[in-house]
Amino acid sequence: MTTSLDFMEHYEYFRQFHDISPADYHLLTDHLQYRSFKKGTAIVVPGQVQRDLYFVKSGVQMASFEADNKTYVIDFSYSPALCAIAESFSFQTPSKYFLTCLTDSELACLPYTQLQQLLDQSQSVERLFRRMIERMLADMVNMHINLRAMTIEERYRSFCSKNPELLHLVPHKYIASYLGIDPTNFSKLFNQVKF
Repeated sequence: MTTSLDFMEHYEYFRQFHDISPADYHLLTDHLQYRSFKKGTAIVVPGQVQRDLYFVKSGVQMASFEADNKTYVIDFSYSPALCAIAESFSFQTPSKYFLTCLTDSELACLPYTQLQQLLDQSQSVERLFRRMIERMLADMVNMHINLRAMTIEERYRSFCSKNPELLHLVPHKYIASYLGIDPTNFSKLFNQVKF
């Protein structure tokens, strides 16, 4: 196992949001700590404050909440993305959600206080995170629109075209929940619509 983030994969991921220099990238990543989590481990539970921001090296994680004896999936994270309960980490308030590893996962973490120091130290790092948050907000709005404007088959096709690997890594009941599709209908789509 390596003890650092894959430079090119994560560097190019960050550059999708802001043209960060290699020096600023290293400023951000050189002091990360690395942790391994087993499948099924809850990284954050409701009522707990998320103190660390996670950079996904490997594995798949899920943000979700429980209501009426059902699991409602908010989002999935996987390499090279970040992994967080955004409002808990950003405002250092208790989480309303679970952040759970769906597979064995390798994550690099950066404490909240250290990130704040980096944001003050580097305008480029601050701009990177601002643009990442803007993208996250835009994606959330688009997801809400898609849940109301698209048919279940259109939602399924859109998800599969963007995230085909998740069909083999994530239990289908969780993908169905994320897409707002009944599990039986999801199973039919999985068997009928091929990619």
